[in-house]
Amino acid sequence: MIAAYAVGFLHYTLPQRDIVLVLDAYEKRMDVSSNSMFWGKQDAGTIRQDTRDVRFIDTEMPDGSVMVYRNEDTGFGWPPYFKFDSSDLSAKAKQLVSTRDNPKWVAVRHYGWRNTVFSLFPNATSMKQVDGPDVTLIPWFNIIFTIFLALICLGIYRLMQLFKRRRIDPMVDSVEDAWDDVSETTHSMGDRVRGWFKRLGGGV
Repeated sequence: MIAAYAVGFLHYTLPQRDIVLVLDAYEKRMDVSSNSMFWGKQDAGTIRQDTRDVRFIDTEMPDGSVMVYRNEDTGFGWPPYFKFDSSDLSAKAKQLVSTRDNPKWVAVRHYGWRNTVFSLFPNATSMKQVDGPDVTLIPWFNIIFTIFLALICLGIYRLMQLFKRRRIDPMVDSVEDAWDDVSETTHSMGDRVRGWFKRLGGGV
């Protein structure tokens, strides 16, 4: 269960990239109070409100399916993308609007999930034009981060093993030895009591 939560957290937080056609970039009034933890921050320098204008980017995937991204600042909060340029990204998205007849394929870097039931949208953090829909994008950051995280987990596991071997195991052995001593003492006392009752009965 813990592993499932960890994988889900990393999948939501780590950056992903999609190659798409940008269809439109616009603003829409949204109430984000019900699931605010999945929304970004208001624009830097503005007051936080549950009902506010949110920038969106409509796109089309190479297979013809559509994807809608939100375009919000993250500021200094979590996830730590330090995004403050949602206005600039919206302007760039409008410059990259295209169609199948005159395509401008764009690699959109984003994090988060798309869920139509709970009105969740991945947050676009950057975009750049690429040569075509078949361009190979290697997720170097995710690869390096995953290796680094695995090394940290391995180090913690080794430290726990070392701590157990040096601290916990001697204590357990000591308790077991003490319990054996108590058992032997109890058994000896029981033999003495039974012998005393036997002698007492023989005397009577």
